Amino acid sequence: MQKRFYLETFGCQMNVVDSERIVSMLGEIGYLQVDAADDADLVLLNTCSVRDKAERKVYGHLGRFKPIKDARPALIIGVGGCVAEQEGEKMLKEVPYLDLVFGTHNVHRLPELVQQAEAGNRRLSVTGFLDQETRLNLFPQRSELDTVTRFVTVMQGCDNFCTYCIVPHVRGREISRASAEIVREVEALVAQGAREVTLLGQNVNSYGNKEDGEISFAQLVRRVAAVEGLLRLRFTTSHPKDLSDELIACFAELDNLCHQLHLPVQCGSNAILTQMNRDYSREDYLQTVHKLKAACPDIRLSTDIIVGFPGETEEDFQQTLALVDEVGYADAFTFLYSKRTGTPAAELEDKTGARIKQQRFERLLELQQSRSREIWESDLGHEFEVLVEGESKQGDGQMFGRTTANRIVNFAGTPDMIGTLVDVKITRVFRNSNLGERVVS
Repeated sequence: MQKRFYLETFGCQMNVVDSERIVSMLGEIGYLQVDAADDADLVLLNTCSVRDKAERKVYGHLGRFKPIKDARPALIIGVGGCVAEQEGEKMLKEVPYLDLVFGTHNVHRLPELVQQAEAGNRRLSVTGFLDQETRLNLFPQRSELDTVTRFVTVMQGCDNFCTYCIVPHVRGREISRASAEIVREVEALVAQGAREVTLLGQNVNSYGNKEDGEISFAQLVRRVAAVEGLLRLRFTTSHPKDLSDELIACFAELDNLCHQLHLPVQCGSNAILTQMNRDYSREDYLQTVHKLKAACPDIRLSTDIIVGFPGETEEDFQQTLALVDEVGYADAFTFLYSKRTGTPAAELEDKTGARIKQQRFERLLELQQSRSREIWESDLGHEFEVLVEGESKQGDGQMFGRTTANRIVNFAGTPDMIGTLVDVKITRVFRNSNLGERVVS
């Protein structure tokens, strides 16, 4: 009887890529992925520790599986990802029915750990960072997923140490893959049927900075864009301080580089940006935005914003509102500041009450929703090229795809369109997607 596993993934695209590795590796040792924990012989959580109380939420989530474990003691339960890296063996002490803990640098050891657990050797924890040379040999080997869009990791880790961020502590220091290896991987994915690729890293803009003789990220983007059959290219995440003029020029010169960029600003106040250790000013950020819009007038920008960072005054917050209004983001991911133990910001004095922070958050949300609505409604009646990704969840013979601005569009179509570019006229605009009709010439 075939063994089965259930996997839940939390957090960023880096975790999505790690989960792809997990699916592939478990397949090699005879496991089939299923959609429900009740049907599984192995249950795994791939976790994220960016938000406040992330550890507590993971422990609470694990509680859902205890009744299944009580009924079937042979069930193997494991936790990987950033919370696993941060908590380590402590998780085994806190959760007596947990069998495996594996950190961000030890995903490759999962098959070995599972096989040990199958043999009765449970309560295993493997965490800790690997040296650079070893890490370079462990980048994911791609699985044979039949999807139009794929992620490709170009670098791992982060050297920025923003004062609020736990990522460098759970993902390690920055390291870049060889450009030739990345291009070969993209070529292989396109041969499998991928038509859009997103290049991933904690800060892709600093790609190659630490590797002697390696090309810049802008040069990597150009080489990947030249892969025959690749219809679209995206990248994330970009740190504003490292977004070069060379990279900005790519938006004007490469036909398949999407006209969309996620550019986290975090705050509009210079005083708070300094406290955050972001290494750019409000003026620097706005100058970068102006350069992007000059190179690519129809580019759609998204961002991350933290409200209520320790010491934030009403004046600081007003500067954030003014920046949001000036830039005109298509989307923004807004967060109330959450203290992360082990980061410098956790030691800062914070006199602002929770009620004031919540009020500021709601004011920012109201402004951003208004700006987003204006931008997306401006698409009404216009035609856009859509890369068709699959059948829509809306049913009724609808397909779905995305515009170059990364906006989901549902429209009447057929499965043979998957993987192709079609022209669609926008007929209705909703909060998270558009409805359109195919334009037939």
